[in-house]
Amino acid sequence: MKNRKRPPAHPGHILKVHYIEPLNLTLTDLAKGLKVSRKTLSKIVNERGSITSDMALRFSKAFNTTPELWLNLQNNYDLWHASHETVEWLNIQPIVAAC
Repeated sequence: MKNRKRPPAHPGHILKVHYIEPLNLTLTDLAKGLKVSRKTLSKIVNERGSITSDMALRFSKAFNTTPELWLNLQNNYDLWHASHETVEWLNIQPIVAAC
C-alpha cells in the first residue's frame, strides 16, 4: 500500500467536479437519468454515501466510463481511511501453516 499523506478524493467529489458541474447537471435531473432517488445521489455527492456495484454500473453507463473506475475510486478512499483511522490492523501477525 502506498504511503500517501493526503487522502484520495471521495468518488462523490470526482463525480461533482468532473461530471456534474462541467455538464451543468442538477442532482434531480441526474438522479432521474440514473433511476435513483435524489437522496441517494445527494449522499454520494456530499461524501456521505459510498459507490456500490449497482451505482458504479449506472455511472459507467451514464458517463461512458467503466464500473471499475468508480469502484476503484471508492476502494482507494476506503482503504486510505481504514489504514489511517485504525491501528488494530498493525498488530496482526502473518499466519503460517503448522507443520
